[in-house]
Amino acid sequence: MSDLPKRVSIDEEGPREGFQSEKKAIPVADKVRLIEALADTGLERIACVSYVNPKRVPTMADAEEVAARIRRKPGIQYSALWLNQQGLERALRGPLDVYGGVRITASDTFSRKNVGKSVQDALVEQRMSLRTFKDRGMPVEWGIVLGAFGCNFEGEISTDLILARVQSVLDEAELAGFELKGIKLTDAMGWATPRSVERLIGAIRDRWPELEIALHLHDTRGTGMASAYAGLRLGVTKFDASIAGLGGCPFAATDGAAGNICTEDFAFLCEEMGVETGLDLDHLIEVARLAEDVVGRPLPGHVMRGGTLKAARQRAAA
Repeated sequence: MSDLPKRVSIDEEGPREGFQSEKKAIPVADKVRLIEALADTGLERIACVSYVNPKRVPTMADAEEVAARIRRKPGIQYSALWLNQQGLERALRGPLDVYGGVRITASDTFSRKNVGKSVQDALVEQRMSLRTFKDRGMPVEWGIVLGAFGCNFEGEISTDLILARVQSVLDEAELAGFELKGIKLTDAMGWATPRSVERLIGAIRDRWPELEIALHLHDTRGTGMASAYAGLRLGVTKFDASIAGLGGCPFAATDGAAGNICTEDFAFLCEEMGVETGLDLDHLIEVARLAEDVVGRPLPGHVMRGGTLKAARQRAAA
């Protein structure tokens, strides 16, 4: 284990992954209002929409309209998710930032549930997208392993299988003429624990010490923040999070699936440990309350209810 990093970057997933799992439609104006509020908190990257099949994810049927209505601030990346060539082409026609990457799913069953194809078929299909990035001169720097820590359909995922998936991602990138700088490990089904984070990151670093690691953790079983802390202890500096803990994956087969680790809670944890985030925690708390108002139900964030220790110390001193 290394010392804690001096600074981490937190990418906001709430407007995309959060809204996609809501059962009721969220008005476009409310989606845009939340995105624009998040842009005032110090966040540098906000995932705004998914260009996916609206029959499968009805709450993303308005992706084009949302993207068009966002008043963008300079210096902030407003990104979009896509899962296939059709989605990529929709994203490229829009105003949001599009980033190249190579995705692979750990388990074949989750791949079929999530993207409608087997692991190998999904990889083959991505070759068209990689050619698109190459033709446009767009960089491809990251690989993503979905469901890296375990699967609600197939159970435990072996470290050896994940290493093989990472190798496949690296091979596909090289075949297309790209060299990846990092791997993002995602956990939409909430299997990650501090022990599995340590084991998997350790195994990847043993094989590919040059690769950066990013973490996309969910709090489905209450271990998300502990797993993020384990990542911090291992020197991970890139995390995804969701304002107020909004959201979840609609294809993860988890009732009441929790969203990513809560943005303001994780920022609070980092602040208390002396790790810089560049985020305005008080403003994040305000936006977390806005997120609750937008969805019309309680969200699982803690700090927006309990307040910060900084504020508590000030009250005690007074």
